[in-house]
Amino acid sequence: MQDSFKIEKEISREIDFEDNDIVKQLYGELNGNLKEIENIFGLNIYSRGGKVSLRGDPKDVESVERFLNEIYRIISKGYKLEPGDIEAAARIVIEDEMPLEEVFLDTVCISTRKRIIAPKSITQKIYIEAIRKHDIVLGIGPAGTGKTYLAMAMAVTAFINRQVNRIILTRPAVEAGEKLGFLPGDLNQKVDPYLRPLFDALFDMMDFDKASRLLDKGAIEIAPLAFMRGRTLNDAFVILDEAQNTTSLQMKMFLTRLGFSSKAVITGDITQVDLGENDKSGLLEVAQLLKDIEGISFVYFSKTDVVRHPLVRRIIEAYEKE
Repeated sequence: MQDSFKIEKEISREIDFEDNDIVKQLYGELNGNLKEIENIFGLNIYSRGGKVSLRGDPKDVESVERFLNEIYRIISKGYKLEPGDIEAAARIVIEDEMPLEEVFLDTVCISTRKRIIAPKSITQKIYIEAIRKHDIVLGIGPAGTGKTYLAMAMAVTAFINRQVNRIILTRPAVEAGEKLGFLPGDLNQKVDPYLRPLFDALFDMMDFDKASRLLDKGAIEIAPLAFMRGRTLNDAFVILDEAQNTTSLQMKMFLTRLGFSSKAVITGDITQVDLGENDKSGLLEVAQLLKDIEGISFVYFSKTDVVRHPLVRRIIEAYEKE
């Protein structure tokens, strides 16, 4: 009886898409996107040419019809779907009920590979808006949520648009298992592994030769946090990455470096602190100390904002349970 009752409640609906090139992207290779949408929403999707038939619970059918139309619309406006976009877009439509255009088409930067860098979740959208409106923004949350990558994209955009004269990228060089003094090479070679993720993100957004010239000229600077002491950073976009590994004094030192016409973005994951047992994380401290100061914005990410391989989110969930 229950099964027959469920069948009676099911409805069918057909959508007709006109542009075959957009349809090809929408469906995905071997209809992979449609299969993923079926799994997420729990209904049946049949396609033939540009016609898509939906069958399932009325509420699910309506949601998928709106979802497919929104995906079709953003592709028609130049967006190219990437792995993970369908799942991210579904979360926005189901949980946040915000039009996809407001998120996926909010272009932050265009990478060297002509890939549009834009938010992939509501929290990422809030983060981008916070960076646009505030001079100091703290992005706190697990790995893979785009905290540093989006901050880098905003920095490159601000530099290209001449809103700032330089970009400064810094990290605390905290040893996690190896002592700096025992690593081979000179100081630059010793700290390079700590700064390499920042170089990787930079070269993903800016032509290698151009970025290298700007690094040589000092218009872009990537350095350990200790190198910031005693400086005043004017007309700069400054990013402090891995801030959970700053001490209280280091965080205070960094925050008081900010000069006129500058912007600072501080990112970190408070679940991955590599400091000694007696050292308090500067990021944990400022989260309480500065939370009510006007002009400073805190944005908190969660596992639902992870934009890496789907297994990363499951790994984070497993650790949270433990």
